[in-house]
Amino acid sequence: MGELRIQGLKAEVVGREILHGIDLVVGSGEVHAVMGPNGSGKSTLSHVLMGKPGYTVTAGSVTLDGVEILGMPTWQRAQAGLFLAMQYPVEVPGVSLDDLLSEALSATGRDASIVHAAVAAEAERIGLATRLLDRPVNVDLSGGEKKRNETMQLAVLRPRFAILDELDSGLDVDALRACSRRVEEATTEFNLGVLAITHYTRLLEELKPDVVHILANGRIVTSGGPELADELEETGYAQWVTDDEIAAPSGEADPFADPFA
Repeated sequence: MGELRIQGLKAEVVGREILHGIDLVVGSGEVHAVMGPNGSGKSTLSHVLMGKPGYTVTAGSVTLDGVEILGMPTWQRAQAGLFLAMQYPVEVPGVSLDDLLSEALSATGRDASIVHAAVAAEAERIGLATRLLDRPVNVDLSGGEKKRNETMQLAVLRPRFAILDELDSGLDVDALRACSRRVEEATTEFNLGVLAITHYTRLLEELKPDVVHILANGRIVTSGGPELADELEETGYAQWVTDDEIAAPSGEADPFADPFA
């Protein structure tokens, strides 16, 4: 069984420490949900795992089946089997979806000739209109269409582990159900391991978590089963975060974020 292991991970942005020592292990076929208040470090965790510029790792390790990936550029982490579904998927003018996925498969030594048929099948499965498939990647797509597109790419690429950075953000009920259900099916279909970052339990109605972690002030303060998410729905984060900390969160800064997103 594959394993994504995070040990003692500390990271800072512009000299300010955001992650204060994260320990987390995700196995193949498992779904781990990370929940927490705004500014707790959730998106920083996803960005650090995928190697986004602007973040400095000051301690710890991240290994995929025992191989350290923190020293790898983003493209090598992707080749190793890591996939990030971004909170705000970017548009890539001039690059077709087929070309993007063909190059990604070829880079890992897989057969790229299956891309066109796989895209068509997955688009139908997730409810993405076929008229959108000939557009450059994510160009002129709505927020929900972009999330369906990202989920479709995940299904075609079949990574080993997927990081979902607020997959539910901006989705209506139907799109949320389609995306979360497809990811859930992937956990058994090709043994996908999932680290799902979310604010809300609605994502977890279809994407069934094996473990729920509460991230507050850059630390995982508690972990438990799916019932922990239900408890959060009732009580909020008060028992793990003080009122002052909620009012003045840790300041999860992202110098490369789109201020208009």
